[in-house]
Parts: sequence; C-alpha cells; structure tokens
Amino acid sequence: MQTKQQTLASPISFSGKGLHTGVKVNMTVLPAPENSGIVFRRIDLENSPSVPALCEYVTDTSRGTTIEKGPARISTVEHILSALWTMGVDNAMIDIDAPEVPIMDGSAREYAQKILEVGLVEQKADRKYYEVTEKQVYTIPDKGVAIIIYPDDEFTVSVHVDYNSKVIGNQYATLDPFNDYAQQIAPCRTFVFLHELEPLLKMNLIKGGDLDNSIVVVENPVSEEQLEHLKKIFHKDDIRVTGGYLNNLQLRSSNELARHKLLDLLGDFALLGMRIKGRVWASRPGHYANTEFMKQLIHTIRRDGEKPAFRYRPDKPALLDVNKVRKLLPHRYPFLLVDKVFYLDNSSIGAIKNVTANEPQFTGHFPTEPVMPGVLLVEAMAQASGIIVLKSVEHPEEYSTYFLRIDNVRFKHKVVPGDTMQIEAHIIEPVRRGIASVVGKVFVGGVLACEATIMAQIVRNKKPE
Repeated sequence: MQTKQQTLASPISFSGKGLHTGVKVNMTVLPAPENSGIVFRRIDLENSPSVPALCEYVTDTSRGTTIEKGPARISTVEHILSALWTMGVDNAMIDIDAPEVPIMDGSAREYAQKILEVGLVEQKADRKYYEVTEKQVYTIPDKGVAIIIYPDDEFTVSVHVDYNSKVIGNQYATLDPFNDYAQQIAPCRTFVFLHELEPLLKMNLIKGGDLDNSIVVVENPVSEEQLEHLKKIFHKDDIRVTGGYLNNLQLRSSNELARHKLLDLLGDFALLGMRIKGRVWASRPGHYANTEFMKQLIHTIRRDGEKPAFRYRPDKPALLDVNKVRKLLPHRYPFLLVDKVFYLDNSSIGAIKNVTANEPQFTGHFPTEPVMPGVLLVEAMAQASGIIVLKSVEHPEEYSTYFLRIDNVRFKHKVVPGDTMQIEAHIIEPVRRGIASVVGKVFVGGVLACEATIMAQIVRNKKPE
C-alpha cells in the first residue's frame, strides 16, 4: 500500500465540450505541492478563483457532481477526480477555462491514459488514511439505494445496478487492489435511458451530449416519428435502435453500465480528501446518494477524531524505548512523561505513559483520590510533540523544543493511577523557521482525556562550557 503522497510528474491537458453546457473546454492538470489536495481553478474568471475538490463544496448533484466556492463553480467533476484519485494522485491543480469538465468520450479513459503516460512522483508527506472501524450504512429505501462500508485492510468497492430494465438486467462491478482501473473501469461510458432525454433537455441539460459520448438505453419500441425527432436532437442522418441501444452501440464490456457507476462512485469518494481503508458495497448508487454518504462519512471521521488514530500493541517492540527517549528529550524523573514511542512518521507520533501511584504529584493531587494534574497531561503532549518536531532537524539530540503558546485546551476525562495514557501528536503546518504547530491528544482506554493545540520553537542546546 502506498504510504506517501503523490503528484503528477508533469502537466496533462485536455480539450472537449461540457456534457450539459455544450461549451468548449480546455483543462490542464498540473503537479501540486504535498498536502494541497486536488483543487480546481477557473482561469477564465477574474483573479482565477479556486475551489477544493471536497465534499463540503458540493452544491448540485443533478446528473453529475458540481462543486462551488464563491465565484468558482465547476460541474461534472466526477470523471477526472475518479481517474486522479484511483490512480494515486493526491495533489493536483486543475486549471479550467469553462464551468464544466470536458466529457471526452463519456468515460475516464483519456484521463487515465494521460496519467499513465506522464507517471507519478512520490512526495515526502505521508498519505492520510481513514481506517474504518465499524459498519456504516446509508440508504434511500424507496429508491432501492444502499451504500455500506465495512472495516477492511484495503480499499475495495463493489457496485450492483438494477433498474428493472430488460436491457441492462442485473449488473455487478468490483474494484480491488488487483484490478486495473485504467483498463477495466476508466473506459466505461456514461449512460442515459431514452425516456430521460426529453426531461433532461427541458432542464437545459445534456447540450453537449451525443452518441459519441454517452450510451442511450432503449427499453421500448421506438416509432418512426420518434426516430426523426432523435435525428434532430443528435444532428444525425441515421438513427437506429439495435439490441436495446441507439445506433447498434458496441459495449466495451458486458457490465459497462455497472462499471461506469463504479467509476462515478470513485470520483465522489475523492471528495473525502483522504484515502480509505474499508470495503464498500453500493446498490444503485448515484451522485446524490454518493455525496450524501460522503458527508455522513466525513461526520464519522470528525467524530473519530476523538478516538486514537493509531492502535497500540503492547506485544510489539517499541520504536523508541525510554532510553532512546531520554536522548531526545532533556526531561528526567519525575518530569519525563513519555515511557516509549510505538508509532512515528514524518508528521505524527504515538507514545505511551504508564501512570503509577508512586509518582510524586499524587502526594498532594489528591492524597485520598489521586488524579493526574491537567498541566501534566499537557506536558505529556508537549513532550511527544517535541519528539516529532525534532525529526525535522539533523542531529535532533542537539536541540530542544520550547512552548510558545497553548490553545484550545480541553479536559474531557480524568486520568488516575493504573491508567495507560496513549499520547498522540500531529503536525498541522509545515515547520518554518523553527516554529511548529501541533495538535496533541491523550487517550485512556480509547477515550479522549485531553487535547490541545501547541506551538513550539526548536532551539539549539547550549554547549557546556
């Protein structure tokens, strides 16, 4: 599993027309710095306003996903997001000169091909993963829609499509780590039922739709009068219905329609802004259901921010034992509040402090009912923060970190002798000029006991005279 963020090795460009607007579109996807995510920039508007590809900016899901922030509005973003996100692009700036992403041939094939051609570049920052820990369900019962996510070590998606259609039938599609998205999913085109065309046209949609960029499913016999009308709609001299599709269309796979729904779902998953470890089952998904499920999932992710991000395994050897911790921190008994480190990357740390009744603070706090002082909980977070911050410098043993400020301190659960404190610290901004901003948390038994935002400065230790 890829653990580092990635971006494109070089820009890729596309030209086409918008499916619903019909306007000509030029779009260039550019490499972007780590932790920037995927962002659209409307270069045709004054000051080139941008909108991040995140669920909170979704404003419309009628026949596509639209995101909007201020004057920047971009529709039908799902196909390009599907290709970028599924093929491993974490950071990209998308310059576009129109309000809609080009539809191309109705699939993500060309997007995927260009990504493969230029390749990806690994970046230094770690990827953000949300690990699903419990089953979550979203349903629209009257429409037969269900999206379910289960805990799993990998990200897999299965889609079931059933529209009570004699042409489509029941179709299934799956993406797992062993599938080739570029070959199996990306080429699958968008589709529409013939009876939906007139309502969509009346809604001022599908102005750019034609038989070259969409599959038209025909359920019922079509009269000559209807065929003549279709010729005018699609500006074609010859319109036929064969095998349940207009113009004897050759499907790219027997389950192309289910695969396209999977393609769309992956594009909407990109709006989470992070990767997922979990198994997804979706029945009759659509953009509204997809984005509502993402909003529900984001709420859960935020709620789980009050749960440990890392799993502590006492049976596993420590990454840093107390002797190694002493080499990084100047603190000593009774003020050393990190016993060992069990998780460590470039931006996060997981550490342990075992609380015992023999510690001197309990003599007075409080003799008959010992409680770990809140200031020591904050100090434990600060010490863990010091370890992760010092990773940004060479020879960290030659430096110390000092508090500049502490904000947003919350005490939510008391800590007493016998408890094991799981301390976490996450760098929230790149270290600049020796200044670091860190979110610290203390958990006991999986319950959040304390949290705070800490700003610290890295200072070189004075050499002994």
